Amino acid sequence: MTSFYDFLDHYYLWIKAFHLIAVIAWMAGLFYLPRLFVYHVETSIRETRETFVVMEARLYKIIMQPAMHLTLTLGILLAMVPGTWSSPWLHAKLAAVFLLVLFHFFLNTCRKELAEGRCRFTGKFFRIINEIPTLLLIIIVIFAIVKPF
Repeated sequence: MTSFYDFLDHYYLWIKAFHLIAVIAWMAGLFYLPRLFVYHVETSIRETRETFVVMEARLYKIIMQPAMHLTLTLGILLAMVPGTWSSPWLHAKLAAVFLLVLFHFFLNTCRKELAEGRCRFTGKFFRIINEIPTLLLIIIVIFAIVKPF
């Protein structure tokens, strides 16, 4: 009978590959959704706003949510490699991932407000926060690849 660690060792590269694919899909959504919000809040055409509501919901529910869950699940599997949990770089990376998850859920709150026609933010606000996932991605990649600690 093989152990969980034998399984993890045997499929490590496959898990890592699918983790990276999920990260790319999730990040694409995190980059694109705030941009849709900019266009959504800056249009005065009702039909266009309704189109944005559909686009935003599909992006969030069909792409971003599954990609985030897959990213986190596969990331946890990768972190189960013996010795990884005790690495300081992983703790720093996980802190940045946690902020990315919070940002993800914040975007969902904004999406719901926009769908209900009661958004409190401007296009300028969404343009600014559109940079947050980029900054967090840079931090996460540096910790994952360089492992500075």
